[in-house]
Formats: sequence, C-alpha cells, structure tokens
Amino acid sequence: MRRRDLLTLLCGAAASSVLRPRAACAEPAGRVRHIGVLLNLAAEDPETEARRAAFLDALQQLGWRDGDNLRIDYRWGIGDLDRHRTNADELVALAPEVILAHGSTIMGPLQRATRTIPIVFVSVADPVSGGFVASLSRPGGNATGFTSSDYAMSGKLLELLKQIAPQVTRVGVIRDPGQVSGGGQIGAIQAVAPLFGVEVSPLGVRDASEIEGAVSGFARQPNGGLIVTTSALAQIQRELIVTLADRHRLPAVYPYRLFVGSGGLMSHGPSVTDQYRRAAGYVDRILKGEKAADLPVQQPNKFELVINLKTAKALGLEVPAVMLARADEVIE
Repeated sequence: MRRRDLLTLLCGAAASSVLRPRAACAEPAGRVRHIGVLLNLAAEDPETEARRAAFLDALQQLGWRDGDNLRIDYRWGIGDLDRHRTNADELVALAPEVILAHGSTIMGPLQRATRTIPIVFVSVADPVSGGFVASLSRPGGNATGFTSSDYAMSGKLLELLKQIAPQVTRVGVIRDPGQVSGGGQIGAIQAVAPLFGVEVSPLGVRDASEIEGAVSGFARQPNGGLIVTTSALAQIQRELIVTLADRHRLPAVYPYRLFVGSGGLMSHGPSVTDQYRRAAGYVDRILKGEKAADLPVQQPNKFELVINLKTAKALGLEVPAVMLARADEVIE
C-alpha cells in the first residue's frame, strides 16, 4: 500500500466528526497543496474577513498553513452574475485540487466551469433543487458541503417577528427572484401566516433601486414588518435594507447575524462562520483522497438568535423577557 493511501485510511478512521485531529492527519512536510476560495462578498467586507479567518483557523488545526504547506487562491464576488462567471472561470483555470464556494449564485457558474474539480460549498439553501447534488446523503458529483437551513426555518422568522412586534399584520418578504430557494422560503412563511394573522406580500427585488422602491411602497400602509430571505443580494445590500427599515419604522427579521451587526432589529439563522469551520474538515478530507461524491451534504448544527436592543428601542418595541433569555447575543 502506498504511503499516501495508508495515511488516507488512517485519517478516515481517526474520528467520525468532520474535523480530524491534527496529529493523525497532518500532510507530509514539503508538499504544497493548492485550493481555491470563491466568496460572495467584497474582499474588504468585515464579514468576508470573519469567514476567511474561521476557515483558516480550522485548516490550521488540521495541520494546513497558508503559505507553508498550502497555497490558497481567492476570488471575491459582489453579487454580479457576470463577475461570478469570470471568477469561476479564472479559478478553475488555476487548477486547484478543491474549491470552497459560498452560496447558490456562485455554485451555478462554478459547476458550469468544472464538473471535475471537487467543490465544497457553504450556505446553499437547497442544493438538490439547485442541481448541485443528486441527493443530500449521496451527492454523486463533484460537489458537497453545508446547507444554510431548511425551509421550515423561514416560518420561524415570522413567529419571531410577531413575538417582538405583535402589532404587525402585514409582512413584506424581501427575496431575489434569481435565487432558486427564494420560492421555498416564501412558501414556508405563507404556510404559517394564517396562524399569526398576517398578510404576506412577496417583494421580488434584483438591485438596490428595486429594494428601495419595493420597501418604500410596502411601507405606505400601516402595521407592516419585513422578513429578509437568504440571498447574496440581501447580504451585499444589508446596509440599505436596514436603513430603509429604520426610515419607515418597519420591524424586520433577518436570516444572519451580519444584518443585526449593521443595525438590524433581529436575526435568526445558522452561524455562517461555523459552516466555514466545518467546511475546512471536508477540504481536508478531499485533499487526503476522499471524494466529494461520497461526502454527505450536512445541515446546520448551530443557530443564532441575535437581538439589537438599541434598534428595538428606536422602534418603540419592548423585547419580551423570554426572547432575551433565549438570545445567543444581545447588542445594546
């Protein structure tokens, strides 16, 4: 048996978790491996740095050090599909051994660019409907990774909105029509809407001007609130969305913590940085010989409820004590 095959076998038996002990799975010294990273936010975005740091830290725990035994090529996106295509083509041309990719809007162009280079994705809402994998348990192609959430979690956002703002009877749901998972998320919200006595209005938006027009138009009637579904567009335009919610005094619930960090009222959703840490484990396993086709797509295992008390006060809302007790983080 070749030494590399033996090392792969030992690593496969080392632990059942995604992350392997560093001592058991470290690569032989002297060989530099090559990976690519394709992200959906600008390089200078603080959220980009937080995610990258989580990924690199987890890799280091597994024995991989950028600039030492590992070379990493990055490409950053800003929500423009043409940019994503260009980035995907450029990264594939560099022939990395595995690519880390964020989100559905990047996965489409990337899989059109390569069906052979292994891909580990994070924050993809519905990889089966998106055509990225054959099934969650057996992906079957060149991609595997971590989903952002199941659709039922979108219904939870409406429940939280009614708890913090019981006067809301109209809910505008911001979604990007180009996002495959958006329809499923809205469907989950509409399914539970009668239980909470609210009318749901889908707000399909494709850019900043459409976001401003849709939110401003929705806010003309009273007792409104907002739910933002998962999309690269919403993350990129988070400052605008939060500003509009504040201007029109609309209580809003978001899918990720970064919105609340920008001044949003409340978020509930998976920890994206945790997914980047877990993704490092899959990258490690692929570099050691396992196939993406055989690694099951994993669901989130860490969710965060984050509340911004300053924003709640500005909106005249009193956060129930039970919500504060359940919150993972309270921003004051």
